[in-house]
Amino acid sequence: MANPTRWATDTDPEHSQWYIDRFRKLVAEGADLAGEARLVDALVAPGSRILDAGSGTGRVGAALAERGHTVVGVDADPALVEAARADYPGPTWLVADLAELDLPALGEAEPFDAAVLAGNVLAFVAVGTEPAVLRRVAAHLRPDGVLTVGFGTERGYPLTAFDADAVAAGLRVEQRFATWDLRPWRDDAPFAVTVLRRPAD
Repeated sequence: MANPTRWATDTDPEHSQWYIDRFRKLVAEGADLAGEARLVDALVAPGSRILDAGSGTGRVGAALAERGHTVVGVDADPALVEAARADYPGPTWLVADLAELDLPALGEAEPFDAAVLAGNVLAFVAVGTEPAVLRRVAAHLRPDGVLTVGFGTERGYPLTAFDADAVAAGLRVEQRFATWDLRPWRDDAPFAVTVLRRPAD
């Protein structure tokens, strides 16, 4: 990993375990943790191949796998990946830096119908690597594949920069919402969910 992620540099050493415990507790309490997965599921055909980029503890990828999709989850934090493997053994969970993502080198050569960056992933990648993350994720999509990205609008990555980086990565901005449950976008929204597509031509 060329540059450590902000997940590693901006949090204390116990943060990953706290995060794992937090989501295990929410699951045990029956919390609805599948909102992002429901949106992604609506955008793709049944049985699609989906990349969960920045998969964390695996909640989004696991929910997509439950809906019949083939899921590969990738995260830079080995502790989160190990938790995903323990809690959700169906999908494939891999440790990798999204800014240098090369899944064929890890045995996953087939392109993806869709990818998702949920949970403020772009706020936690290494500073300045956001364009590279978008490029590398886009490179793993098949033509006409879709990428859905959600992050807080006050997390240091302006939407104007995000949109420009997405276009530079070969993606087209198709839709924007204020929440994962499709509340209408407004310029003062604290969160943005953007649907991007890799053009077919």
